[in-house]
Amino acid sequence: MTDVIHIPAGERGVVRLFALDMRPEQAMFLKEPGALAQVLGIEDIDLEQVEIFPVSDLEDIGLAGYLREGLGVPSEQIEADRDRLDALEGHVLLIRSRAFDGRETRLTPASQITLIGSYGERATDWSGAPLTAESAKPNSAPPLPPREARAKAQRIGATLFAIGMILIALLVWALAT
Repeated sequence: MTDVIHIPAGERGVVRLFALDMRPEQAMFLKEPGALAQVLGIEDIDLEQVEIFPVSDLEDIGLAGYLREGLGVPSEQIEADRDRLDALEGHVLLIRSRAFDGRETRLTPASQITLIGSYGERATDWSGAPLTAESAKPNSAPPLPPREARAKAQRIGATLFAIGMILIALLVWALAT
């Protein structure tokens, strides 16, 4: 067994890359329910958040390119491990943080599973310039005069009443035929 890998509760946006030192059929067997969890020393894992594939499937893009383009890992993180990534052969295992459903987890992978690296996915930049337009301010629309508000409410009510009556008429007609 290798060292214990701690996954903190609520972790988000981390991708862990493992090298699999096993025959191709053994690597593919890890996709079966319960198999991967067993070799990682845990009870359960969301297989929708796991990828197992041979590095040779990536052809021209390579593993570094897949991490960058396919999973959104920043280039700076990949460059630090570029030589290790380029040297990988055989099958690899990618596990996203979501595979653990936000629970604190301790992985104790079998000896054939070696952690290559943990990479943070590119975070969404939610910042933006402050909204300065008058129309962006709360309650900036002029209030409706009471007579117009009452007329609007009556139109909405009449429309809903008409739709309800039509549905009832259709139901009665369907039951009668």
